[in-house]
Amino acid sequence: MGCKIIEIKAPTGYTDEELRQLVARKTGVKEFAWQIDSKSLDARKKTDIHWLLRIAVSGKGIGGAEPEPVPVLDIPYHPRNKRVVITGNGPAGFFAALVLQKAGFDTVLLERGTEVRKREQGIALFEKTGEFNPMASYSFGEGGAGTFSDGKLTSRSKHISRERDFFIASYIGAGAPAEIGYLAYPHVGSDNLRRVVRTLRAQYLDLGGEIRFETMLTDLVTEKGIVKEAVTDSGSIPADYFIIAPGHSAYETYRMMIRRGVGFRTKNFAIGCRAEHPQEEINLAQWGSRRLAGVKAAEYRLTSPGDGNHPVYSFCMCPGGIVVPAATTRDTNIVNGMSNYQRNGRFANAGCVAGIHPDQLAGRQVTPLESLDWLEQLERSFYEFSEGYKAPFCSISDFIQGTLPNRIPGTSYPLGLKPAPLWSMLPPVVTDALRVGLRDFNQRLKGYGNGILLGLESKTSSPIQVLREKNGLCDGFQNLFMAGEGSGYAGGIVSSAADGIRIAMGLV
Repeated sequence: MGCKIIEIKAPTGYTDEELRQLVARKTGVKEFAWQIDSKSLDARKKTDIHWLLRIAVSGKGIGGAEPEPVPVLDIPYHPRNKRVVITGNGPAGFFAALVLQKAGFDTVLLERGTEVRKREQGIALFEKTGEFNPMASYSFGEGGAGTFSDGKLTSRSKHISRERDFFIASYIGAGAPAEIGYLAYPHVGSDNLRRVVRTLRAQYLDLGGEIRFETMLTDLVTEKGIVKEAVTDSGSIPADYFIIAPGHSAYETYRMMIRRGVGFRTKNFAIGCRAEHPQEEINLAQWGSRRLAGVKAAEYRLTSPGDGNHPVYSFCMCPGGIVVPAATTRDTNIVNGMSNYQRNGRFANAGCVAGIHPDQLAGRQVTPLESLDWLEQLERSFYEFSEGYKAPFCSISDFIQGTLPNRIPGTSYPLGLKPAPLWSMLPPVVTDALRVGLRDFNQRLKGYGNGILLGLESKTSSPIQVLREKNGLCDGFQNLFMAGEGSGYAGGIVSSAADGIRIAMGLV
């Protein structure tokens, strides 16, 4: 019995039987077992768009040795008589808790927001009435902000293969599509994600873990670099170890940690707007046709040097998705994007942001607290402009030319649009960089300039980063760890989960 990896070029709308025939012709063998190892779309030529597949084939008459087994994450179990409190039920916090519970620790997982069904209900009410519920928002709740996103599972982080494989296998075991294990740009979709996080929660509870929803971490009791208790709005919890994975929007948690002596520094981040286009226009630009068999919706990834000092790039592209009101508090107005697995909505959206550093915005060196205050005030200013949650908007050409829109176009955003001079609502250095970037994008993607911009997009990452050791331990503390996007060392679902897993494995 031999085994080999082959590469296949297949039409976009291929069937399983057609793919099997392609494999048979490539190997010259009729009876074999096969498994897709990787799959990516090659759309460089609009007249020849196809899938590129790497396929592992085994059977008699196939040369090649059996592949070496892939190293897996080994989680040794034994009762440890140690309690760990984990704050934040996003990918970092949840997977840290899951690994530790599997290893025999007593874990308590705290989440300021609601479980996912109540979260769905709160969001639906918000989008219908404008009544914001901080416990059930796009930013906080079971699964973290990523639960209501496209669920993209790409990551540029290196040396996380074991953690990534454990995470992907856990998602597939909880009901995510098997294709996320081999697609070059996998995504789960928000509809699937909600089911996945519920299933993972049940698995964690079956292992003996404890989750406390609607429980806010308000303080830490510390003594000589040792955290003794986590203080919540419903009581204190003593533990041996504490892992904080709050996401990058939990400003209250940042401020509390700073008060308790946890060190942070400012770092680069990005702000801007969210660009929206009819999905068919993106399809035409990328494929030369409105639809393509076997492919859900066209995507794009765009970068520009901007003004030379502040790079501009698309971020979190959601094909066939919707722009959502992602306010973190009642008095802020922020937008983000999401899409379901089928990506079959009328519109496409993506962040269009410029990279910046807090010191550049202030024109001087600023403290972590000052950078948080500045960003929060910017988010409030968009709320004050709209007097609520209508999204300030203008067309891309309006933004470049500095002219107000004269009509309100169709949009996926559920709470309405308000014409706005977005170019004057953003810091001048950001506006200048975005104008250059938008012109570049319009040159590179036909019709890009016909879209609209909605503001504010401010949640690409945090403007601050915790000072921590390689194992995630906060500087100056013996038992306090910080993980995920909130730490400033991860970005996106996969790298955040991997960060939480690594910190947990360091305790095992």
